[in-house]
Amino acid sequence: MDRHRTHATSTGSRRGWGALAAAGVAGLVLAACSSATPHHASSATTSTSSSTTTTTAAPAAAVTCPLTGTPVPGGGPVPPRPALAVKIDNYPAARPQSGMDKADVVFEEPVEGGITRYAAVFQCQDAPLVGPVRSARNIDIGILGQLGTPLLVHVGGIDPVLANIAASPLVNVDLGNYGSLITHPGGRVAPYSTYSSTAQLWSTHPTLTTPPQPLFTYSSKTPSGTPVTSVGIDFSGTSDVTWKYNPATTAFLRYYNGTTPDTLSDGVQNSAANVIVQYVQISYGPWLENSEGGLEVQADLYPNASGAAEVFRGGTEITGTWSRSSLGSPTQFRSASGAQIPLQPGQTWVELVPNTITATTTP
Repeated sequence: MDRHRTHATSTGSRRGWGALAAAGVAGLVLAACSSATPHHASSATTSTSSSTTTTTAAPAAAVTCPLTGTPVPGGGPVPPRPALAVKIDNYPAARPQSGMDKADVVFEEPVEGGITRYAAVFQCQDAPLVGPVRSARNIDIGILGQLGTPLLVHVGGIDPVLANIAASPLVNVDLGNYGSLITHPGGRVAPYSTYSSTAQLWSTHPTLTTPPQPLFTYSSKTPSGTPVTSVGIDFSGTSDVTWKYNPATTAFLRYYNGTTPDTLSDGVQNSAANVIVQYVQISYGPWLENSEGGLEVQADLYPNASGAAEVFRGGTEITGTWSRSSLGSPTQFRSASGAQIPLQPGQTWVELVPNTITATTTP
């Protein structure tokens, strides 16, 4: 049985682009060991004796990825590189996509015509093939500004959007200007045939070496909330999304229309340790995005914007609110008591849901 809720309208107004520098990432904590030098005493009538005092070193704390809270793959330091956001199409003809299981965070955003697109954010892991890459949207600036100076990978966009990206802190990586980085896998047809690799995309700006600040806090302990087995988000007929909890993996698996697994090109089903439903106030215009009359979707994400939110982790729903003070500050997710909601370490999907839509849950 589904449980429906009504959520308050987000507040906040759009303003010009502001920028805050990315925060540094936590370093490795090393524990030292010490020992006392043995003291020896001897005489003609006294036997020699010695004693040693040792302190056992505590295990070094694991270095964690800033955007997942999980240990860095291979146990090394955090990779010295910025966040890399790739715009990936989600029209039915664009499926199955590639590389999204290697992303740290995936933002699903509404665009014109009731369809959705992804901003898949990579930092700690590499994807040998990612795509299909499509054009940028104005909403990308608001979504990604909280990552400092991320690389935004896309293929073109309308002139007003490209001008706004150029004036923002985002680093513009338009694959139309990097033809040598593009791969066209067999069986894919335009406009769903533009792919690349994260290694190639990071290579476009080798001097950018600062990792992003963390967006979330993490805890292995699930906060108190309401047990759920699934959450449904009906964006539209082409994007009717259901997340179903799998206790065996403590992750939510993604489906379309309630039954069709959302699988990638390598057969891996999209899943997430955390699913955040962030209700946002959207508007349309003033620009046309396509020849069919689709208007650009705008979203109030900053400054001083807020709205209702639901965090799903460990088969539990924690209801609360979100707020964001500026373009460069991370979105805060807080429970009804005002406490920050910790996420489960792992990949997070943020569903930016228009506040005219209500997600449904199954107890």
